[in-house]
Amino acid sequence: MGRDDGPRVRIPEQRAPEQPATADTLRFTVLGPVRAWRGSELLPSGSPQQRALLAALLLREGRTATANELIAAFWGEDPPSQALATIRTYASRLRKTLGQDTLVSESGGYAIRTGRGALDLTLAQDLAAEAEKARASGDRGQARALINKVLGLWDGEALASVPGPYADNQRTRLEEWRLQLTETRLDLDLEVGCHAEAVSELTALTAAHPLRERLRELLMVALYRSGRQAEALAVYADTRRHLAEELGVDPRPELAQLQQRILRADEELARPADEPAPAPAPLRPAQLPATVPDFTGRAAFVSELGGRLATAEGSVMAVSALAGIGGVGKTTLAVHVAHQARPHFPDGQLYVDLQGAGARAAEPETVLGSFLRALGTADSAIPDTLDERAALYRSTLDGRRVLVLLDNAHDAAQIRPLLPGTPGCAALVTSRVRMVDLAGAHLVDLDVMSPEEALQLFTRIVGAERVGAEREAALDVVAACGFLPLAIRIAASRLAARRTWTVSVLAAKLADERRRLDELQAGDLAVKATFELGYGQLEPAQARAFRLLGLADGPDISLAAAAALLDRDPHAAEDLLEALVDTSLVESAAPGRYRYHDLVRLYARACAERDEEPAARESALSRLLDFYLATAAGVYALERPGDRLADHREPTQYSGLTFADRHSAQDWLYAEANSLLACVRQTSGAGAVRRAVDLLWATKDLAESGANSKQYEAAAIMMRDLAQATGDARAEGRALITLTNARLVAGRFDQAERDAQRATRLARAVNDPLPSCWAPNDLGIIALYQNRHAEGESYLEQAIANFRADGNRPGEASALCNLSRIHLAMGNTASAVALAQQGIDIYDELGHALRGANGRYALGLALTQSGRLADATDQLHDALAVFRDSRQRLWEGMATFRLAEVDLAAGLPAQAATKSEQALAILRGIGGEWRRGNVLTVLGRALNEIGQPGRARVCWREALDIYEALGSAEIEGVRQLLVPTLPG
Repeated sequence: MGRDDGPRVRIPEQRAPEQPATADTLRFTVLGPVRAWRGSELLPSGSPQQRALLAALLLREGRTATANELIAAFWGEDPPSQALATIRTYASRLRKTLGQDTLVSESGGYAIRTGRGALDLTLAQDLAAEAEKARASGDRGQARALINKVLGLWDGEALASVPGPYADNQRTRLEEWRLQLTETRLDLDLEVGCHAEAVSELTALTAAHPLRERLRELLMVALYRSGRQAEALAVYADTRRHLAEELGVDPRPELAQLQQRILRADEELARPADEPAPAPAPLRPAQLPATVPDFTGRAAFVSELGGRLATAEGSVMAVSALAGIGGVGKTTLAVHVAHQARPHFPDGQLYVDLQGAGARAAEPETVLGSFLRALGTADSAIPDTLDERAALYRSTLDGRRVLVLLDNAHDAAQIRPLLPGTPGCAALVTSRVRMVDLAGAHLVDLDVMSPEEALQLFTRIVGAERVGAEREAALDVVAACGFLPLAIRIAASRLAARRTWTVSVLAAKLADERRRLDELQAGDLAVKATFELGYGQLEPAQARAFRLLGLADGPDISLAAAAALLDRDPHAAEDLLEALVDTSLVESAAPGRYRYHDLVRLYARACAERDEEPAARESALSRLLDFYLATAAGVYALERPGDRLADHREPTQYSGLTFADRHSAQDWLYAEANSLLACVRQTSGAGAVRRAVDLLWATKDLAESGANSKQYEAAAIMMRDLAQATGDARAEGRALITLTNARLVAGRFDQAERDAQRATRLARAVNDPLPSCWAPNDLGIIALYQNRHAEGESYLEQAIANFRADGNRPGEASALCNLSRIHLAMGNTASAVALAQQGIDIYDELGHALRGANGRYALGLALTQSGRLADATDQLHDALAVFRDSRQRLWEGMATFRLAEVDLAAGLPAQAATKSEQALAILRGIGGEWRRGNVLTVLGRALNEIGQPGRARVCWREALDIYEALGSAEIEGVRQLLVPTLPG
């Protein structure tokens, strides 16, 4: 039977054993080449036969080996006539190297006397024993760490290049032990939920050891837990066929039982095997915000809610929903009750602000992703859809006692997927609306405080001495606040911060009915009156900053962006912002970043509408847009030296930031992504649409990053629609190119083509060079993907001509690299290599790191098809490193996929399968179904070549389903791969 020497588990390169040692300490290794060290000095070990003697003595672990035993170890049953003399010669040479006290002669034989820690094998044995104890005690994390440490001691094949039958036997024994350790570590990986990460390693191992059923079993479990049931079943079918063909036997009963459990969709199989104490222990999230130290009153509510939570353990999930106007203290009460109930929920407490009072409430699927991570779920194991995430969330909570605090909910529909749904868990919900349509919920309507509670809260903040001296004035204050907790807290905090004020001064200020809270009013008006109290105490410059900053839509704002919006230098802007933080009207989200509470933002905007002229409001947002555009254009220029965007973009009156290098520029871009995309979406006037579109153009990298792709596309659609509505053909053409880019990333090529075609017509009508160049470039890419090669060649030749006419050398390089791919698809490999190299030469001359990586990607494809596989690998590895460094997840995944193709062409199917699995993981949620189909096709080919045809067919069928749904040209090719299994 032939043996596929595919890749084994990659073990870190071995160094001299790391342990405290003097310069004379001897150490030895046999888990790799046989070596000896004295201190940090590598000693000469002599000829292979001399190393064989050293290995034989080391493996005796201090016991004496007789001359006859050593002769048999060297030569077996047919030793030479001078065997004994030869042994003595080797022993003499070793003694000179190691010393008289180390290699000793006794009883007609030899022994090596060292401490137990001197040999890597004994160290490995001791660590493995510790790992077994840790696992038996339930400490899986420690067991995994120890086994990884053991495996890290290997440096390739044990006893490498050591001759003799004894060495052969020991080498086989040690390799078997190494595989057993690897199986144990992989088993632990599955037990702690790292199944998705284990698939690629197990795929490689099953290829290298096709008859090892335990590895197949682990692969089936890993695939099943990753949601790939069909592939898991295909692994069993491949195993049964392979065992029958090679050995004439059936799979062992455990494997057959596993197949049946997968067929039944056994829920227990989806979880780690039961053990006395899971290790590592499930994460116990403790996400509750801090409770306020001066919590006051609400005794009846605390008792009522606390009682329901205390009895949650033995009942169906308890849900309590608190409702009331803004500022009534819903969050404060819920957090206080949740902290008191913590002993009843030992497995953790989850918290989220659902932002229900704002314009954009939190998406349930985003919240579920955060909750699952907090509960210990790996990113790779979190599904994409809302329903799948909700199901996994409920499964993860099953058997746990967890409290979930859902703060500031928009409505019942938002929170239903976030409810635990299992006995022992409970949910507390706060909202401005009553959750009458939330089945089974215990509804609590929270009203304002009683006069006694309100005065008590006011006293705790201001101080008993000041309030006691003016009790009547204090009662007037809390009455003017409508007994609303938030209003009382704000008023008391202002008074506490101003030692020169008396309570009567504050009461007199609140006596004005226009500034006083009215208990009969409800909703935002009451909250607005509360904030008016703090707003009225601001200096004029602070008040204007408060009003204008509230106009920005982003989740937060940086100091630099705020300075632009306020038209202040950064130091002056920081003084204003920190003053607002001190008044509690603005929060400091992080150093240099600021945000509003959602209700405060609404109030600030109301103030701006009341106190600022429309032109002033428009100018503030215009300066913010200028800042983002100028800064983003600078980032774009650092990434793409020589690009003509700087010459063709809309001018800005406000300058942006500058950066020392591309990494700091990228950091800014991704940190500001949500805020600058919000600024684009907020654009509404004809005068700003061109700058907003150019901002999208300058931040194209966000579309390819994966993290912001959907938000980017949504903003591009809004700008296209706005440009159409305002009749701005130039802005519309550019918006369509940004939209084309987003849809290319998502794999929606038909939509991308329609957008690029219209952009071409608009660019021609207004003579705009940017879309005139990039539209045919994008159309050429689309034609390449859809196998319309002649058409694609025409588009790209037009793009090259247009780029050259505009003097856009980076654009020319891009089109040359894309034309290289067209030539490659048409079978012109020599010209494909030449074109890609031309593009790279331009990129390198200009100092383009990221786009140069795109050129190397194209060259790698051409070199692969021309058979220069080593050169292709070098180019693709260089590209991959840049893509990772630049956070371009789409291209990181595609470069990994192309490396899999190279491995397949090089006859390394096991490595190809591993890289294909890695590509699938990287491209999850980005790149679209067409690219996923391409990766699945290559994965299937690799699996087929390593003896897993059943699993290969599962991949091909999934790819075929994708291609048929898209109407892709690849349909027939995949059908041919499936011919043996298709009917008729």
